Amino acid sequence: MRTRGAPVLDSIATPTLWWITIAAVVGLLVVDFVATRKPHEVSMKEATAWSVFYITLPLLFGLYVWNAHGADRGLEYYTGYLVEKTLSVDNLFVFMLLLAAFAVPKVLQQRVLLYGIVGALVLRGIFIALGAAALERFDWVFLVFGGVLLLTGLKLLRDAMSGHDHEVDVEDMRIVRLARRLMPVTSDYEGSRMSVVREGRRWLTPLALVVVAVFATDIVFAVDSVPAVYGITGDPYLVFATNAFALLGLRALYFVLQGALDKLVHLSYGLAAILGFIGVKLVLHWAHGVWPGVPSVPTLASLGVIVGILALTTATSLVASRRREQEPEAPEDVTV
Repeated sequence: MRTRGAPVLDSIATPTLWWITIAAVVGLLVVDFVATRKPHEVSMKEATAWSVFYITLPLLFGLYVWNAHGADRGLEYYTGYLVEKTLSVDNLFVFMLLLAAFAVPKVLQQRVLLYGIVGALVLRGIFIALGAAALERFDWVFLVFGGVLLLTGLKLLRDAMSGHDHEVDVEDMRIVRLARRLMPVTSDYEGSRMSVVREGRRWLTPLALVVVAVFATDIVFAVDSVPAVYGITGDPYLVFATNAFALLGLRALYFVLQGALDKLVHLSYGLAAILGFIGVKLVLHWAHGVWPGVPSVPTLASLGVIVGILALTTATSLVASRRREQEPEAPEDVTV
């Protein structure tokens, strides 16, 4: 049963707005598939143009939410979008490692990223629906979501301190091992095809394996990102919108940030702090519904904390990267 005093916000969306939004997302995905129908290496000019488009679009949508539904909902939307965009950068790290581990040709990289985005959207849509239903019926789900984020934050912090953050071992991925057991795999890529027929038998290509691996990581990130944005807003529509806008621009953002990702050496620390903060916020929200005297964290304060963490993380990352680049290389041992 729900506990008195811990509301899940009524959605700002009518059924018509839901269908319009879903249709718009599908339409943008179709445009992306058309744009990548011919495998090609993405230029910086092309990637930058798409990135500007996919950043401008959610910012303008936020103005609509702000003007049509008030400053509180607008602030929730922008805060949720910032959280999801930050988490999507962590997605890019893993995607980058997977593309390298599978030696994906540059001309096929954007198609793999697009498959990953589609998988992430579908999975997060399912998680958002399940989360909304659970929160509407059981108030303690806030406590569960908070615990998930706190544990995820601690794991990120532990991995970062041990130097094992963003490590990917393809051979250890069970879903990849299962795919290899079920069907033979060609040694070379076959263009954008994920399977071919050889000697009367269907073979997977390496492209199929990397797509399977990307889908597997999508599940992990969905478990983290959906509770995180529910910690900002209880409106399922805003949760979906922030996730969709954050994911749609990942394909282009990957190629823009590809060289800069290595410089964000402290990103995992920042993400750990953000997830931990939102986890505490969710726990306080649950406790406030049970004991009204327990304080809750306002959305504006949440935005300030998140922006502060991101600014500090970025600054320290750039300083650390600059110092690392300036360090003299160790002399090689010379044997006579």
